Amino acid sequence: MFQTVRLENGVTILTEDIPHVRSVVLGIWVNVGSRDESPAVAGVSHFIEHLMFKGTERRTARDIAEALDAVGGQLNAFTTKEYTCYYARVLDEHFDLALDILQDMLFHSRFAAADIDRERNVILEEIKMYEDAPDELVHDVFATTIWQGHELGRPVIGTAEVICRLSREEILDYYRLHYQPQNLVVAVAGNIDHDRVVEKLRPIFEPLRGEQVTRKLVRPVPQRQITCRTKDTEQVHLCVGVPGLPLNHERVYVFQVVNTILGGGISSRLFQEIREQRGLVYSIYSYHSSYHDAGLFCIYAGLSRENVPAVMDLIFKEIRDIQQNGVKSEELHRVKEQIIGNLWLSLESVSTRMSRLAKSQLYMGKVVPPEEVVNRVKKVSVEDVRELAREMLNPESFAIATVGPWEDCSTLEAAVKKNA
Repeated sequence: MFQTVRLENGVTILTEDIPHVRSVVLGIWVNVGSRDESPAVAGVSHFIEHLMFKGTERRTARDIAEALDAVGGQLNAFTTKEYTCYYARVLDEHFDLALDILQDMLFHSRFAAADIDRERNVILEEIKMYEDAPDELVHDVFATTIWQGHELGRPVIGTAEVICRLSREEILDYYRLHYQPQNLVVAVAGNIDHDRVVEKLRPIFEPLRGEQVTRKLVRPVPQRQITCRTKDTEQVHLCVGVPGLPLNHERVYVFQVVNTILGGGISSRLFQEIREQRGLVYSIYSYHSSYHDAGLFCIYAGLSRENVPAVMDLIFKEIRDIQQNGVKSEELHRVKEQIIGNLWLSLESVSTRMSRLAKSQLYMGKVVPPEEVVNRVKKVSVEDVRELAREMLNPESFAIATVGPWEDCSTLEAAVKKNA
């Protein structure tokens, strides 16, 4: 059972009591990510996340690192395009320690000049590491291709050029602007009591004061482009996709079903046809990412360069089959059960439950019960699937990105036209 409390200053507290576990996961979520950055400070959200671990007025970076390790806990953070999360997982008896460390990091970090310079180098190494992982890099190249010039098309990590010149003043200005009470969601799941948790959180978060932040969201305009980024790799890493749906769209669960049919697991059409039946790839899958006002559907394949034309044809063949022939009721039932089963199994993780509370609040303004998600998935019909595929998966709308030993974008263009 989950419960919600909204403090007068705008901080939202969400809890879910799971009495049969010994753990507690506490997350402090900030409603800011890379899409809130101007090009001049691209990557600053992720930079700030790093700096939160570098020491506070009461703790050194080593103190922070050792505190939860000493009790078998976990402390981590991550930044996305639309939010940043700091979280700790501990035994229930160490909840107070986790809370003290997280609030100390978020509200009392020093942002010392020496720490900023050291962490700058760490992030530059992270960018280099990312450049050496083409199977990850290609997804950012794809987002940049389809959303050229828009914040959602930029990598969360930023670029070496911007990271090298970000000043302490720019970092602090961004932190002060966005780390405001009304931008904070505190989510707690595990072996806890709601009233006791709120009693502990209120003295920390209620005194916070800040100015009202108005988030300016400009919806991206998709571009139908092809990008071939040459890199000395053994495989071509290929992304093919179209704009998707925002998280609050009434048909987002229909798209989830279509995505699962095409590339959601080893029983999906693309995996079975292209890998299992023909052996043309090692890895092939699809995903649908949703944001506040936009979405992205992408099919990824890692393959030898000589197999690219054949795989492109097969991808569009499977899409065309759904558009023309739809899906059989047996396949639709199996896919629905796959989605529903994955949801319920994921909720056996306390960390997933905590994340689900916060993300639902950030995107929907409320916590959507899993039962509601299940009901909406169950209502998806054969005609819903076919209609969405016809409307949104038109070959002439597909953008394409490759990373690897591939320079001939005209071949990819020809594959699209052939299947249009």
